Amino acid sequence: MKAVGFTHYLPIEIESAFLDLDIEKPQPEGRDVLVSIKAVAVNPVDVKVRAPKDKVEETPRIIGYDASGVVEAVGPDVTLFMPGDEVYYAGDITRSGTNAEFHLVDERIVGRKPASLSHAEAAALPLTTITAYEAFFDRLGIDRDGADAGQSILIIGAGGGVGSIGIQLAKQAGLMVIATASRSETSDWVKSLGADHVINHREDIVAQVHASGIKHVDHIAIFNDMRHWNTAVELIRPQGGIVSIDDTDLPMPMSGMKTKAASFHWEFMFARSMHQTPDMIEQHHLLCYVTDQIDAGNIQTTVSKVLSPINAANMREAHRLVETGQAKGKIVVEEF
Repeated sequence: MKAVGFTHYLPIEIESAFLDLDIEKPQPEGRDVLVSIKAVAVNPVDVKVRAPKDKVEETPRIIGYDASGVVEAVGPDVTLFMPGDEVYYAGDITRSGTNAEFHLVDERIVGRKPASLSHAEAAALPLTTITAYEAFFDRLGIDRDGADAGQSILIIGAGGGVGSIGIQLAKQAGLMVIATASRSETSDWVKSLGADHVINHREDIVAQVHASGIKHVDHIAIFNDMRHWNTAVELIRPQGGIVSIDDTDLPMPMSGMKTKAASFHWEFMFARSMHQTPDMIEQHHLLCYVTDQIDAGNIQTTVSKVLSPINAANMREAHRLVETGQAKGKIVVEEF
């Protein structure tokens, strides 16, 4: 089967940063489903894993953590899917990735693909959807179904993939969304997704929030980087919560969090599959919930650019675009 991988961790400008491969087709066992891949998306985590380093793989490494496709075959213990089902999912960072014609994945982290979306549109969603959903509803404890309607959330770095779906999930939960974006293009993008207020995270965030008539916010999601930590601590309400997806070596002073009795949470959407947690199937349930919301017209795809076909050249281009840090929404590569 065809696949795209690499042996050396090289700058993306170098042609051999990705290679077109021909490898053996895997077979499902246990709770795995074998998926015929139709489209994949590229995330910052893909770029981070592939980043240049002094390391060489003896056999080519295949990455990729977002996919939409069709179930080809199932393992003997599978109960959720059958061959022919259309699915979407974000995979498992500890296993071979989705940049291949066929891919094995545990059924517990797979969702029903939205019937109203193409495979390219669906592939843009799983990783960022799981990240935003878990950040808001599992980590911060916001009620998904509207019991916290009217509360505020500040999404720092709202124009990227996680922020783009996060805005929509927050609005579905009835929250007032303050979104940050640094360019006119991304500002227009987050407004189109439902943000109530848009501010520039390259300027004084605190002053801009206060100028909107808001002293404190109930919840804060840091979806770009932790240089905004002190700003988040200043703006969070007493007993509020902050969540971040960015690992950091920057100082994180905690005195302001203590005096506000505020909470801080890390979100890492691979944690459940990496550690085989007892509630791993929650990712199946949340993806199916979002599928229902999409098919009902309440949430839209966040794809902004589609490349075709899935090969080394287009994978290099997709990674290059994500590396710029300027992409809005998601970059997708479709069809082998």
